Amino acid sequence: MNHTLTRRMRLNAAFAPQSAAKPDTGDTVAEMRWFPVREPVSGNRYTLLRVKTRSGLTGWGECAQAATHDVAALEKDWIGKPATLYAAIDSSSPLAGALDMALLDILGKACRTPLYRILGGPTRHKVRAFTDSNETAFSAVAIAAPKPASRNQGKAYQNQVQALLKQLPEDRDFVLSAQGSLTAGDAASVAQAIESSHALWFDEPCSASNLEAVRKVSGETVTPLGFGRGIGDAGVFQALLREGLVDVVRPDIAHWGISGARHIAVLAEAYYVAIAPNHDGGPVATAAAIHLAASVPNFFIQHVPLPHDPKDREMRAAIVPGGIETPRDGFLQVPTGPGLGIQVNEPALEKYHAA
Repeated sequence: MNHTLTRRMRLNAAFAPQSAAKPDTGDTVAEMRWFPVREPVSGNRYTLLRVKTRSGLTGWGECAQAATHDVAALEKDWIGKPATLYAAIDSSSPLAGALDMALLDILGKACRTPLYRILGGPTRHKVRAFTDSNETAFSAVAIAAPKPASRNQGKAYQNQVQALLKQLPEDRDFVLSAQGSLTAGDAASVAQAIESSHALWFDEPCSASNLEAVRKVSGETVTPLGFGRGIGDAGVFQALLREGLVDVVRPDIAHWGISGARHIAVLAEAYYVAIAPNHDGGPVATAAAIHLAASVPNFFIQHVPLPHDPKDREMRAAIVPGGIETPRDGFLQVPTGPGLGIQVNEPALEKYHAA
């Protein structure tokens, strides 16, 4: 008999008892409910996911806006499945990040321990944070680069950027964000112009889809560069890292979830690159980002998208009470409760429901 065929038969015989055994499904997903919400002044929208198991455990997650057909497809796939199968989530689903957070929240509660401990932490007990408004509670701030009026503006545009930076207090760290809007030439000239200001990094100076453009910017400045807010393919991160074109990776926590962002962090660690996850959503995602930060050694700093208007901040504090988004001396505290360590106020979700 053919040697290869014989070997396959032996392997099949060895594995057959294992495959025939009834799997231990454990606690299973019994219910999923979505809560789309909208901040009353900024209009920023995000969607919270509540997952309940057959035993009564509840997990929370968050993503961007959820389409009805995506919600229906996720419920069809996951009702009745073990709640521990977070590694089997289809990453192509726009709701994958929220489900990942919720299932990990359930896992932490089932183990009666904070989530960061399950993920291998703590690597730290407080998390440095920055926001978009110039608040003294944060030690760093994000500065939006002026929207370019045209392509390749040269010195005039550099002067606009430097005028913005002069308004910052001398002791305040900053991130300059261009949201991928600049040409390679403008991005390189701005990066050179802010070198003496010592930015934490220049965020999305140009589109990461064009590696030649990124290479031009990276090759002409010592200002650190950050990419990742719009990247949905791990291969793009790998290409940037392999060629030494990125200094801070920024996977979106709502898209990648905790597990996916940790995979990017591990990839970046091999290249001695830091991670500062992008976050544009609500307070549940903030909690998830804090646990991620506490579980990876190459974490740098976490963005908290606090809105400017007090009514919007009141909404966020009502959804997740306890001051999770309030820093002390520039640092967020790591929750000590089981799972994500937060309590979601469901009546507030109904109050701020997005039509």
